[in-house]
Amino acid sequence: MPSQKLEFPGHNGAMLAARLDTPTDSPRAYAVFAHCFTCGKDIFAASRISSALVERGFAVLRFDFTGLGMSEGEFANTNFSSNVDDLVKAADFLRDHQAAPTLLIGHSLGGAAVLAAAHEIEEVRAVVTIGAPAEPVHVKKQFGDQVDAIREQGELEVQLAGRPFRIQEQFLDDLESSRIRERVHNLGRALLVMHSPVDEIVNVDNARQLYEAALHPKSFVSLDDADHLLRKRADAEYAAGVLAAWAQRYLPEDDVVEVQALEEGLVEVSETGQAKFANEVRAGRHLLKADEPKRLGGTDTGPTPYDYLLAGLGACTTMTLRMYAERKELPLDKVRVRLSQGKIHADDCADCDSRDGQITEIQREISLSGELSDEQRDKLLEIANKCPVHRTLEHEIKVRSRLSIA
Repeated sequence: MPSQKLEFPGHNGAMLAARLDTPTDSPRAYAVFAHCFTCGKDIFAASRISSALVERGFAVLRFDFTGLGMSEGEFANTNFSSNVDDLVKAADFLRDHQAAPTLLIGHSLGGAAVLAAAHEIEEVRAVVTIGAPAEPVHVKKQFGDQVDAIREQGELEVQLAGRPFRIQEQFLDDLESSRIRERVHNLGRALLVMHSPVDEIVNVDNARQLYEAALHPKSFVSLDDADHLLRKRADAEYAAGVLAAWAQRYLPEDDVVEVQALEEGLVEVSETGQAKFANEVRAGRHLLKADEPKRLGGTDTGPTPYDYLLAGLGACTTMTLRMYAERKELPLDKVRVRLSQGKIHADDCADCDSRDGQITEIQREISLSGELSDEQRDKLLEIANKCPVHRTLEHEIKVRSRLSIA
């Protein structure tokens, strides 16, 4: 799947590292994934769920909250409310550059965050929580007997998941003051609660409380033997499949969003980061792929650059012939063009200006269907040689390059 590394400003202006996973065609809808407390956007559960949604036509933005992963900022200065603000900023970024998200997905504390953020993102139609606490204050349990020390000292380094994190007293205050279940009751969107009955980090009773607080439409799915982080591939894939199927019910089949179009005549190509030569191509509102074949070290996920060159000439040829045939009222039923390119020695080319080295030769075979006379066919071949792309390729071309700020 095409995947693009991005960044956008979070709640306090710090740049947040993100990844946007997209389907080959125009996305049906956009989703934002919020990860668990102290986790990151690239945990297996996040990447697998994102992949499953992309396979079903969704585009998914996942990002690292302020101070986590590859994002800027100090984790010690963040709290639950700032995570919610980061989520809203993520939605704003999508709205400005692609399309607003209609689906929010949150894992663990990220689940509580999407429930809180949904009210501030009017386009959201459905919300999914995975192993989420009924209230953010549940996170205090992870600090154990260090809560008092945090309050006494104002700030303390604690070990979470084998890594050190600095926790401030304001973090505890924010957790205690945040209320989620009232927001769940007034959510106004479809809700899917997913939870494992053997979750040792967030007890399954939290799922019961969320489900009871919510109004219909609401659903609950048990993740059976899964652990809190969905470490087993089978658990993550099951959650992903169910989630994707459920979401489609609330995002109609014909609800295809339009990617924010580039201005006419502008094409943007960027590496996806998924493979050595894999690229995403944006032309207008269209999303395409480009790659190299496996024999050249690529992964063959899309046409090669030369394929696109030939495609441009072929498409221009058929369009030019169609316009001419309609203007002259010729009985042209269908045009098909097959193209290939290669190198030949200049001295083997009788009609070439160059006499040294090798030149590029494009072979173009044009098939015309319809009750056309020989004279009409000859005229159409003449017109094919006048298509704009053909003329561009045969005239002098200058490519002027400049560096821009990333």
